Amino acid sequence: MSKIKRKRKNDAELPQYRWALQIFFIAVALSAALSLASESALTGAGIAAALLVLSAFIGLGILFDIIGVAVTAADERPFHSMAAHKEPGASEAIMLLRNAGRVSNFCNDVVGDICGIVSGTTAAVIVVRLQPLLGVNSVLLGAGVTALISGLTIGGKALGKSLAINQSTRVVFLAGRLLHVFHRSSK
Repeated sequence: MSKIKRKRKNDAELPQYRWALQIFFIAVALSAALSLASESALTGAGIAAALLVLSAFIGLGILFDIIGVAVTAADERPFHSMAAHKEPGASEAIMLLRNAGRVSNFCNDVVGDICGIVSGTTAAVIVVRLQPLLGVNSVLLGAGVTALISGLTIGGKALGKSLAINQSTRVVFLAGRLLHVFHRSSK
């Protein structure tokens, strides 16, 4: 292999390694932040609060899964017209679509996996708090709670994927609008 071909190959691989390193640090930071938020919310909280925290993490995982699938399914063309008419969020939607691989990786893998892990730790808190109330073997209770959480998460994501594929333009546009609000407020 010539020096030029090797150089091009190394240059093409560098951004992939850089992205993997960046996403690693983002995942560690986000995981720590969400775990701390969960621990803070669950400290001294009752079962109702723990169920609310659990529902929030399941919902967050489903929402980000929908966005991650939608960016891989949507077509960029409608957003160019919207951007030309200065629709708020259209430029951000184009940015999401042009970075679909990274957006999908972040939404589906990073946020989705973190929400799954935090849901598991929240489930453990719920099991520990329910055991004395119900007087049930913790192994059976743990298996039941885990099965219910898995069913809700997987079923929600299955419904969300259908929505994301069938309404991909709308989902990406709503995500773009949300980003637009954050960009505007950070200026």
